[in-house]
Amino acid sequence: MKVVPDTSAVVDGRVSERVAAGSYESVTVLVPEAVVGELESQANDGLESGWDGLSELKRLADLADDGTIELRYVGERASGDARSHAHEGDVDALIRDLATDHGATLLSSDIVQAEVARAKGLDVEYVEPVARGVVDDLPIQDFFTDETMSVHLKTDTVPKAKRGQLGEMRYVEIEEEPTDEAQMREWANSIVDLARQSNEGFIELSDDGMDIVQFRNYRIAVARPPFADGIEITAVRPIAKTTLDDYEFADELRERFLERKRGVLISGSPGAGKSTFAQAVAEFLNDADYAVKTMEKPRDLQVGPEITQYGALGGDMANTADSLLLVRPDYTVYDEVRKTDDFEVFADMRMAGVGMVGVVHASRAIDALQRLVGRVELGMIPQIVDTVVYIEAGEVHTVYDVETEVKVPAGLTAEDLARPVIQVSNFETGRPEYEIYTFNRQVVTVPLDDADDGDAESGVGRIAKQEIEREIRSVAHGHVDVELKGNDKAVVYVTEGDIGTVIGKGGGRISDIENRLGIEIDVRTHADKPGGSGSASTGAGTNGTGGTDGSAGGQVGDERGTVVEPEITSRHVVIDVDDGVGETVEVRADGEYLFTATVGRGGEVQVSRGSAIAEELEDAIDRKRRVTVVPAR
Repeated sequence: MKVVPDTSAVVDGRVSERVAAGSYESVTVLVPEAVVGELESQANDGLESGWDGLSELKRLADLADDGTIELRYVGERASGDARSHAHEGDVDALIRDLATDHGATLLSSDIVQAEVARAKGLDVEYVEPVARGVVDDLPIQDFFTDETMSVHLKTDTVPKAKRGQLGEMRYVEIEEEPTDEAQMREWANSIVDLARQSNEGFIELSDDGMDIVQFRNYRIAVARPPFADGIEITAVRPIAKTTLDDYEFADELRERFLERKRGVLISGSPGAGKSTFAQAVAEFLNDADYAVKTMEKPRDLQVGPEITQYGALGGDMANTADSLLLVRPDYTVYDEVRKTDDFEVFADMRMAGVGMVGVVHASRAIDALQRLVGRVELGMIPQIVDTVVYIEAGEVHTVYDVETEVKVPAGLTAEDLARPVIQVSNFETGRPEYEIYTFNRQVVTVPLDDADDGDAESGVGRIAKQEIEREIRSVAHGHVDVELKGNDKAVVYVTEGDIGTVIGKGGGRISDIENRLGIEIDVRTHADKPGGSGSASTGAGTNGTGGTDGSAGGQVGDERGTVVEPEITSRHVVIDVDDGVGETVEVRADGEYLFTATVGRGGEVQVSRGSAIAEELEDAIDRKRRVTVVPAR
């Protein structure tokens, strides 16, 4: 009699079991090399099944030494690609081929393998698989108390847990002795096996070195080497389930959700209670006869069975969104919106007319909106998100209304500066607290708490001062001071040698800056500054990465310099310079001085686009003027 056992039969010890029972007397056992390779791979990954299989091979070797059986290893080891696709049947196919070639009986505990082999006409002996590591409950459940939110276990460390009330969590030791590797491996394998075999659990993600398990209301991350430096188990569960009535502004929020489909961001720091509030919102919407779905990775919101929870289809939430649009939900809860792809999916579904509730990590309410900036078009933000709810210590701390208005931003006065402004207002008081708009080609978020109290250093004043300093320092070589005189006037103090450079020919350069910023700028020397000493320290101008120092300069004799071809990128105008790093050069167009710069790393000068000197340089390029660099004197 000849028998070819597959991986499942070897792992379960079915060959030696049959030899001991007398049913395999004088049998020839043909072990496929593909099985050995698969067991070795599993053992290297720290899986108990790999070690059990290797133990069975050792028992078979002992039986062969005793003359009880004949043992031979046949075939070739599976390739790396075949092992990586073992779940798709590549290794099983190799084993079936060997059984056919040797006219042997295939021994298997894998029902799919057995049925495929029978369909191909093989002689098959199927045995029920061993219930490996089956437990009735979570093996680490005893670590959880009523106030335990999470348990943290790692090889050779003392078990810890986060315990307490929301907003008052303490990270405490819950055992006295460190946990050894054998115990950690037993817990890890039991948790994964339990999720596979229980109707109350599933594997959310399984990759080399990491399994994400959902069992009942526990979300468990099991990390192993080489992904982690030791076996680590992190188990988290919600410690509270709430309804919308448990929160401040409950009546107002209910009316808001029922008025029309909304775009809502629920924000807060980790552990603040964002997901708990999100599931309360989901339950309320479901009870209000809305079709509600969730998008989660992992799926751990504690919602009723009427709310279907979707994961990442094919590992991509964009695929999930495409499927959900066919399902046509009224509201979708997206837990959590974190990466750029997540924000794009959220925005796409919102623009398709689906009410969206997104959970976002943020340390302030306004930060949730800031995370949208740069990921979606600025003018679209109020159409995507009209409400921001900030959760702190399990309570609704702040609610913001988000809307667009075409107006002159607060703190500016010139009527020709009117533009679309995103106004963020406190839901409770109705008072605007922030404005978001484009200022000098940059998106700025301006707090309005003290915009009307005459403090030039607040709100738009701070932004304006920063932009003025940035513009002037891009052309001035020496020290720059900016003093605001109200919201639409400023005095800039520079060194005497920089006066001409900052003002430009016929005042052209400073006029361009004034028009761009909408602020009247008076340029003076440091000696004119009240209390000034008439001198100022010279600024370096760059941080060593290659940028402009902007000194006044002028013509340098008759030196023609080295001709260069500047490259315009999305953010910079880049000049490749042969001079060494740290050297100072003058940049000219057709011999006319433009600015002075320090050569940065890589032998380049980089000028930020949007600055006055960048615009002059781009103008020179457009007009095909001859751009040269010469060593600065």
